[in-house]
Amino acid sequence: MRLKNSILVLLIAVVLCSCDKTRVFDEYKSVGSAWHKDSVLTFDLPQLDSTQRYNMFINVRDNDNYKYNNLFLIVALELPNGFTKIDTLEYQMAEPDGTLLGNGFTDIKESKLFYKEAVRFRSTYKVNIKQAVRETGKITGVQELDGITEVGLRIEKIE
Repeated sequence: MRLKNSILVLLIAVVLCSCDKTRVFDEYKSVGSAWHKDSVLTFDLPQLDSTQRYNMFINVRDNDNYKYNNLFLIVALELPNGFTKIDTLEYQMAEPDGTLLGNGFTDIKESKLFYKEAVRFRSTYKVNIKQAVRETGKITGVQELDGITEVGLRIEKIE
């Protein structure tokens, strides 16, 4: 009986691991109880196959404390040659009635947000992400962004 259970657990683990063949990088960083506007999340990317193209995603885990419809991010891709490509991105995070978008069965939702398509990496890169949420009519950004619990970066190879 014990051997049967061990084999079953091993089989389930193999099936779950083999379902995500396109993933080459997937890492999350916690932002604590609130994401401060000056807090930068840094992801050091591994050396990837330079003949392959990849899609990049930003993954966000949020909860019911997130009170905005949109999320604004500043994402900097540091290139090996010293240049940095900076993008200001806007993502819809909730329906007009305030219902959070994303996947999840509890009050925590996970959103897979498209960042870059068909990227080719020629060496090692670094990605820096910070929030840039502002309230309507205000110039200064939200100091402490509640409701975001973790931010991740995911890279998938294009098949």
